[in-house]
Order: sequence, then C-alpha cells, then structure tokens
Amino acid sequence: MQYYSADFLYTENKTLENYYIAIEDGIIRNVGPLAELDPEIQPAVKTFADAAIIPGFVNSHNHSFQSLLKGVCDDEDFFAWRDKALYRYSRLMNQEDLYNGALFAFGEMIKNGITTVCDFFYIHDEANDNARTIIRAARDLGMRITMARTMYDWDGAPKRFQETVATAVANTEALIREFQDEPMVHVLPAPHSLHGASVEMIEAGAALSEKYRIPFHMHVAEGQYERQMMLEKHGKSPIRFLHHIGVLNERMVGIHCVWLDDEEIALMGQQQAKISYNPSSNMFLGDGITRIKELLEAGVCIALGSDGGCSNNRASIIEEMRMTNLLQKVKFCDSTVTQAEEAFKMGTVNGGTVLGQRLGKLQPGYAADFVVMDLNDLSLQPRPYFGKHIVYSVQPSAIQAVYVAGECIMNQGELLNIPEKDIVKRVSQTWSRLTNQVAV
Repeated sequence: MQYYSADFLYTENKTLENYYIAIEDGIIRNVGPLAELDPEIQPAVKTFADAAIIPGFVNSHNHSFQSLLKGVCDDEDFFAWRDKALYRYSRLMNQEDLYNGALFAFGEMIKNGITTVCDFFYIHDEANDNARTIIRAARDLGMRITMARTMYDWDGAPKRFQETVATAVANTEALIREFQDEPMVHVLPAPHSLHGASVEMIEAGAALSEKYRIPFHMHVAEGQYERQMMLEKHGKSPIRFLHHIGVLNERMVGIHCVWLDDEEIALMGQQQAKISYNPSSNMFLGDGITRIKELLEAGVCIALGSDGGCSNNRASIIEEMRMTNLLQKVKFCDSTVTQAEEAFKMGTVNGGTVLGQRLGKLQPGYAADFVVMDLNDLSLQPRPYFGKHIVYSVQPSAIQAVYVAGECIMNQGELLNIPEKDIVKRVSQTWSRLTNQVAV
C-alpha cells in the first residue's frame, strides 16, 4: 500500500485538511484523517509540504496527431482549416509521425495536470496498427488513455479515414476486446459525425456501445453547416434525427453540441445523453457558444475537452474550465450565471462519467490519478480561495507533480518517462519530413 498526504486534499469541491490517501494496485483504497492512521504506518506516508492534492484532470476529447499542425491554418475558416491543414498533412503521416504527435500532445497535457485523455482517432488505414501506436505513446509516458476509435465512411474524406461499415465494426470490436482487461487503456466506438458517418455507421457504433455496455462518442452540431445539412437532407435537426433513429440515449456522448434549440436540450436531458464541451476550439473556429447554462438545468452531464492542437493551440483542461465559465458570463451579461465549482466537476469527475470510468475523485474505488499543487505558487494566492483559483487563476507553474495509478509521471516540471527535449526533437524531425513532402 502507498500512502500520500498534503496540507489538504481538494475533491468534490471540498477541502479536507490533514488527510491521507491510500493506494493499492493503482486504485484509491482509503481516504481519511492522518490522525486516525495507524501510528506504525505513518512513517511510510509521503507528505507534500505546502501543497494540495487534487484529482487529475480528464481531457474528454482530443485528436493527438493534430498537435503536429499547430499554426498551420490559424485564423482560417473551418473549411480552409480542414482542407489546407487536416486533410493535406494527415495523408502523409506514417506511424512514427503519429507516435511523435501523440507524445507531443500527451506530454503537454501531463504538464497541465491531465492524467486521462480520450483520443478521437481516425487515421486507420482500415486496420488497428495506427491506433495501437497512439496507445503506445500514452503508455510510454505513463498516461491513462481512452481510444475513441472513429468509424468514418464519408467518401469526401481522405481514403485513410474511410472504412466500410463491416470493416469499421470488425476493427473496432477487435480493438475493444484486445484491451478490455487493461486498466490503463479503454476503447470505445466513435461514429465520426452526422456528416462523416452514414446512418448505418452511426447505428453500428451505437450497437457496439450497447453490446459492450460502454459509451460511444460522436461530433454533433459543432457548426451551423451541419444543422442546415440535416434539415435539408432529413427535415430534422441533429439531435432530433439521432433521437429519431434511436441512438440518443445514456451511452451517447455528443462532442461540441453548439447549435441546439430548446427542444433538443430537453431531449438530451430526458434521454440522459452527455456532452464533451470544447470551448476554446469552438471559439478558435468561430463555431459559437454551447448553451451550458440551459443544458445543466436540463440535467445533462457535461465534461470538457481540448480538441485537436490545430483547432486549439493549448492542451489544458484548466484553460477549458476557465473558458467555459467566462463565456457563459459574457453571453448572459451575468457574472453569477456560472460557478467555479461546477466547472471543476466538468474537468474532473464528469470526464470520468462520459468515459464510463471511475475517475476524477479522491475517493475509495476511484483511479489513483492526482496532481500535487504548490500552495506557494503566486497563482494560488491568497490560499483561502483555492477552489476558485483552481478554475480562474492557476498556472502550470503551480503543478508540482502528476501521478497516474499511483505512479509519478511528472515532477517539478519534468516528464519522467520520456524527456521533453526528446519529444521536441521528434516533433522537429517529423515536421521537417512532412513539410518536405508537401513541397514536392
């Protein structure tokens, strides 16, 4: 058993002073006051002085390979971004490039206190080797990963993305089974979107979700174009259409969900559907503002994601918590409309909920993933307002250490398993190769 303590634990928006957490096999087994711990055990407790322990942040939506494309199409519209950055470069990426891009994305996340990532991945080449490469990168860094294996059959996308329904089902199911007994790796089906996946593909992804009792993720109503497309093609808006075909349920996690009307919000609440909200990406691409206040009032569980690095140049859930609340305040011209405590839930335990895992709490039975915060950092002053600071003011400089499954993977700003300088070198080599190919 491993024991850790700090000045206080901060979990579920509560401050627990002079508490310890006990960890065994990567799981929190007990949490309690230090004074009640057996005196013979107390010398074994690793205590962090002038520090707080908080749950690790959960990034519920990312495309790791896109970190290689930061800056390529900044300040462009969605379709220019898609064609000139995403489609143009993704055709050229080999497995080493994908691995390097994942190290880049995940390394940045760890330095921002993210302990779990859901990578929505779709460069498949009709197989699973590329997805395994992304998983290997997370493992090599010591991070927990959910592979949202994308199911994609729109013929306007690069061929590497596309699979028939039968191939996508077979490959996704094989990957689910391959990792179903590994606690650090989870796989779930992810029909890409209403424009990237056929109705048959969406229904097949939902069926896999039902069969294995796991969530399924898909982009929904990210931009106005999708809403207009669905109205013209099917006479129904995105959420109404998903409800019509029977896949709007407690296992569905809609990514973005920017363009919803009142009835769609009510439907999501009634059907217990969930959302991964990506505010910085939605701003970056000019998509709009998801109706967070109304969705919360309807009872919808909302988690947070960074999205890919070329539609959001930062991989930080701290940033997404802050942006979530500030956007709602300015939208309603009301500074009381959102609270830090709700955003903190979105960045931690709600992330676990949308991934179908026990994450984001310092509580027995939950994954032993936590972040040690330096209480002497300027961004956490004055100390009595820690709960507000962790959403509105904290900087990465305050992150002293990051633990996943009870193991330290970052300490004092240094990644412990793969040095940051090695990742920078890999990114530089990959970028040089990609740009040389594009120039040919």
